[in-house]
Amino acid sequence: MRRSLALRTVAVAVMLSLATTAGDAQASRSGVGRPTPSEAQSGPARVEVVLPASTTMAEQGPLIRSAQVLADRELRDLIRNGFPAQLHFRLELWSNGRWVDDFEGKTEWDLIVRYDPLAKNFRVLRATNGEHVESLGEFADYAEAVAAVEMPYRAPLVAPASRRGHYYNVVLDVEVLSVSDLDELNLWLRGELRPAVRGRRNPATAVTRGVRTVMVRLLGGEKRRYVQRSATFKVERAP
Repeated sequence: MRRSLALRTVAVAVMLSLATTAGDAQASRSGVGRPTPSEAQSGPARVEVVLPASTTMAEQGPLIRSAQVLADRELRDLIRNGFPAQLHFRLELWSNGRWVDDFEGKTEWDLIVRYDPLAKNFRVLRATNGEHVESLGEFADYAEAVAAVEMPYRAPLVAPASRRGHYYNVVLDVEVLSVSDLDELNLWLRGELRPAVRGRRNPATAVTRGVRTVMVRLLGGEKRRYVQRSATFKVERAP
């Protein structure tokens, strides 16, 4: 048992060393360097919920943003070595009940971050409601791509006017896509996964379907989950 554990520890250390070396070599060839001190920001990895300023007949949903979830060194190295990262957001709206809180609705969206070795840049895309895909830009620097990912997003989930209190609950899952997922991801980005785009199949499921490689798991590419609940608020009817 101890011998098996020791061998596994050695294997993980070797693979980490190889991946880091490969990441440095690719960064050197592509002109993408290691993060500068300005890339590193204080604070833990998290997802945030900012409620609308006015709750009288609110016509807007909350602002949702992530922070520091792509700052992990192993995750950063995996992205730079060709493993795209997916950030899946699930936002739920709840109302307070006497005994049990009531589920009012939800919305989901995805962010994809990938490095293109030919163009030597990072692409950031957002998919909303399983139908619409938009580009958030192409960036030569990893820090710029992370800044695009961390831009606040106005979620289209509005609380109705009610005497009951409401709150939002957001769950963010971050994971690295394996080599077995890349072909399907490329098809999806080119629009060839028509059933997914037209809503017959969830594109997030299409993108992440398949077994991730052992290398991704050993290098820290397992799914990471962040959860945040907003303060309770009320939406009043206009006088």
